Amino acid sequence: MEYMYGMLGISPEVEAFGEKIVQDLKERFAKIDQVAEYNQAKVLVAMQKHRVSAECFAGSTGYGYNDQGREVLEEVYAACFHTEAALVRPQITCGTHALAVALSANLLPGDELLSPVGKPYDTLESVIGIRKSPCSLAEYGVQYRQVDLLPDGSFDYDNIAKAINEKTKLITIQRSKGYQMRPTFSVEKIGQLIAFVKKIKPDVICMVDNCYGEFVEMQEPSDVGADMIVGSLIKNPGGGLAPIGGYICGTKACIDRCAYRLSAPGLGQEVGASLDVMRAFYQGFFLAPTVVAGALKGAIFAANLFERLGFAVIPNGTESRHDIIQAVELGTPERLIAFCEGIQAAAPVDSYVKPEPYAMPGYNCDVIMAAGAFVQGSSIELSADGPLRAPYSVYFQGGLTWYHAKVGILRALQEMYAKGLVSLPNV
Repeated sequence: MEYMYGMLGISPEVEAFGEKIVQDLKERFAKIDQVAEYNQAKVLVAMQKHRVSAECFAGSTGYGYNDQGREVLEEVYAACFHTEAALVRPQITCGTHALAVALSANLLPGDELLSPVGKPYDTLESVIGIRKSPCSLAEYGVQYRQVDLLPDGSFDYDNIAKAINEKTKLITIQRSKGYQMRPTFSVEKIGQLIAFVKKIKPDVICMVDNCYGEFVEMQEPSDVGADMIVGSLIKNPGGGLAPIGGYICGTKACIDRCAYRLSAPGLGQEVGASLDVMRAFYQGFFLAPTVVAGALKGAIFAANLFERLGFAVIPNGTESRHDIIQAVELGTPERLIAFCEGIQAAAPVDSYVKPEPYAMPGYNCDVIMAAGAFVQGSSIELSADGPLRAPYSVYFQGGLTWYHAKVGILRALQEMYAKGLVSLPNV
């Protein structure tokens, strides 16, 4: 392995340091495999219950009327996530689009949107209207307010209770940290928050941005009271095979409105050609629990490795995990750029390219992104990114296999080590 790692540009010192970290994680990895086994069974049960057949893989064109594969797939998602209905479509271009559909479908002028978990992910600022944008919710008369988290990252229940009023129609809960150095919320904690707000206002809609969290635990937010869960198929549930798409699962009333917003009033889920993506959607969803387990191992490995080197990491090396993202506070732009260069160098696609910070659409500062992926922008594949702003944190995620995630992390460390930006302790 030392020879093969050398072929990948990883020195014996870095390889030996990584191997010592891995040896200490075997018991932790075994528990991840148990969760993956449970979730694999859950997906299999859903597919068998709804009689997935070879006919489901056939694509449709034009209007997409009577698309058996599309209809059965949505039944499978609803069964797996224990919801009344689901919308799973290639016409949903990304996670931000899925969230925009869910929000705009279920909020009317004069309604109020509340985030009890602080600032939303950067790209949602334009959707909501925090950052002025044409067609934002604010432009259509939807008001927004947020309650920041307490300094320890927990919910500020007192101020959440004060913020809920007669206009509060929908509460959005971002499960993952986004570009923030705060904890990702467990399904259990999300359930407690939902129960709290439902006790104050039973008819409020609770939506969870579930991106990066699917199949990390045995339960999903829809199991603990969420009216909608929303995500991207080029993250966890696509298993690395879905080439595009997003999903919204939830109550029939909410999903019906989402379908009308995505297509047109009166058409809803009856239209939308699946073209030639159904096989990838089904197979990716089937593989997702195992793929997520590999990515999760990579995140835990990264946490322990960089924590050992003295960097602040969220979650830390021993905390329970609730998504696949690992944040590492690198402290300088040079380290952030070097880390991403290492991830890119470890990719199977475009490994020869050097990522550069750039003014990405939807962000308020330059962002560096590394992702040599088979699917453009797929963050269930090995990737890392971060905004060029203090404290210069990098957000690492993905890896279609645990072994590739390991190579990526070691290559990122190698890049920093070779440039004198980090020192290795004695192994």
